[in-house]
Amino acid sequence: MFISRLALDHFRSWDHCLLDFAPGVTILQGANGLGKTNIVEAIEFLATGASHRASSSAPLVERGFDAATIRANLTDDESGRTTTYEATIRAKGANRARVNGGPSMYLRDIVGDIPLVAFTPDDQRLVSADPASRRQFLNQTASLLVRGYADTLQRFTHVAKQRATLLKQLGASEGFDASRDAALSGLEIWTGQYIDLGLQLTRDRMAVVERVREPFRKLVHKLAGPGNDATLDYEPSFDEIAQGGDAPRLISEHFQRLYAGEVARGRNLIGPQRDDLLIELNGFPAREFASNGEMWTLGLALKMAVYRLLEERFGTQPIVILDDVFAQLDETRRTQILRFAAAQRQVFITVAAASDIPTDDISDDDAFADARIIDVATLREQSYNEEAR
Repeated sequence: MFISRLALDHFRSWDHCLLDFAPGVTILQGANGLGKTNIVEAIEFLATGASHRASSSAPLVERGFDAATIRANLTDDESGRTTTYEATIRAKGANRARVNGGPSMYLRDIVGDIPLVAFTPDDQRLVSADPASRRQFLNQTASLLVRGYADTLQRFTHVAKQRATLLKQLGASEGFDASRDAALSGLEIWTGQYIDLGLQLTRDRMAVVERVREPFRKLVHKLAGPGNDATLDYEPSFDEIAQGGDAPRLISEHFQRLYAGEVARGRNLIGPQRDDLLIELNGFPAREFASNGEMWTLGLALKMAVYRLLEERFGTQPIVILDDVFAQLDETRRTQILRFAAAQRQVFITVAAASDIPTDDISDDDAFADARIIDVATLREQSYNEEAR
């Protein structure tokens, strides 16, 4: 499958933008600030419900507007059938979606329908940065691989906010007045939901890590050499999950012990929002001991492993995005990712200039020789002219 048309309204810096695509390589070239990355970010958001550049939806909406819209036509190679996906991103409130102009639904209901993997300058941070970057990677990956994960994540996030609000209220109140009693009663209800949804998220993430582990290990051998052994492990803050059916009861007891500390701090002290993905290289924590180049290799291997799992799930090659990655990579890693990209059905590449793509690094560059090059400065000028009419 491939994206045959993309339309943006009030997304980031684009007031309006309309593009037709074909299978193969599309190169979006232009100076920084013209909005080339915004275009591929829109595709990524439609597929995964998230962006590698923003932690919330608000920055995706053009300033001065209440909502942005992304529409994409996804064409099936075998049947030729085209499906139109539409997402409405709100600066405030829930994001919505439609398929083929049908009934409005939550955005999370279409997440996982479009197989996509984005390689970005932040991939090294999957290893080097704090746990939040790895949790975001897991959330995006699980949303594509596990049906219903995006819905579970959204509901857990809502419950976690409600529970934290009650903890702050309890911390600010004194004595045993009616409002405090009501808060205590509400906390018990929200804690039960928090545990149930948190356990589901944790189990889903652990299952995803289990699936990624072996292809990741093999890809590290391929990219860095068989002498390099990498491992993945999931570290849950719900330690009791190993107890199986007793986990909910044991976690509830854990919360009772944490009650005073949670009220004092006004925050949830345990849960999947505090978990981490542990990456080791040759028996040592990669975040602490891996070199800059090794971190890049591990990041590339993680994304390529996800690509393989998506290919298995959908039975087709996922869409690939290479967002301004070449300046960050040495010659060896450029060659690796170019060979990978050249073999894919549809690839979107962003660069400052088309000459920035080092196709001399690969011997078979037919895919790049036939690439369609879109000058983003010209595209923006055309958009302005159409608006002026």
